[in-house]
Amino acid sequence: MPSALADLQTEQKNAKTVDIDVVPTLQLCEIINEEDATVSRAVKTCLPQIAAAIDTIVPRILDGGRVIYTGAGTSGSPPTFSAPPQQFIGLIAGGERAIRNAIEGAEDSVEAGKTDLMNLDPPVNENDVVVGIASSGRTPYVLGGLEYARSIGAATVGIACVQPSALRNFCDVLIECVTGPEVITGSTRLKAGTATKMILNMISTGSQVRVGKTFGNLMVDLKMSNEKLQDRARRVIRSSVPSTAALDISRDEVLDAILASCDGQVKLSIVVAKLGCTPEEGRWKLQAASGSLRQALKLN
Repeated sequence: MPSALADLQTEQKNAKTVDIDVVPTLQLCEIINEEDATVSRAVKTCLPQIAAAIDTIVPRILDGGRVIYTGAGTSGSPPTFSAPPQQFIGLIAGGERAIRNAIEGAEDSVEAGKTDLMNLDPPVNENDVVVGIASSGRTPYVLGGLEYARSIGAATVGIACVQPSALRNFCDVLIECVTGPEVITGSTRLKAGTATKMILNMISTGSQVRVGKTFGNLMVDLKMSNEKLQDRARRVIRSSVPSTAALDISRDEVLDAILASCDGQVKLSIVVAKLGCTPEEGRWKLQAASGSLRQALKLN
């Protein structure tokens, strides 16, 4: 295993970009674009491990557990899926201030990685999944968090952009996506950052699909929090409910009445419109189907 930062794949000099500071601007952009094109191929090699991460996360979400991202960078959650605010949590070395300001030495503390998990409300527990993100695969803050999470029975997933990585000793599922030397030597916000974003998108989207937040490729558990999403909600319902359904939602007043009676819940509105049941009956069907619209529509 690489013992020094200089030995990591992400720290090597990229022979294809040594003249990036003297070429014309268009060529500079082409060089970066060509390097970026290698990222999706690197991610493709990790698909079995990404799938394993999703399958690790889903049962814990269904049992009320959380997904906690920890790293020396920012992580997103899927708010438009109507996920509860505390279901996906992001922890960054140095706290929220580190998102906008450099906090010297924050990522070098093993103890801080553990303490931040303990300070959650409630503290991390065996129902949760901790996803440690470290391009270098050796960030002490991440290693400390993963080691503690594993010690108390939480599931652990590691994401690194080198192989082999120090995360190997602390993860139930390890994703080592080797993106190689960066365009600018050591600048892991580039290819490594792009790969990490792609992997995190796949994990969050895949887990939400698996817990029934979509119907086919339609988002049926979205929050109607703005005009764009209100319009999308109406289009989703209309594209999911056939013209032969119990209620005629081609009429705006009918659709608006259904949405109002269902408290703006798209998934419930589809059940009510398609089956002609009451909102209360629709809620029962969705609950019996563990939130899966496809399964709820099959219930009598």
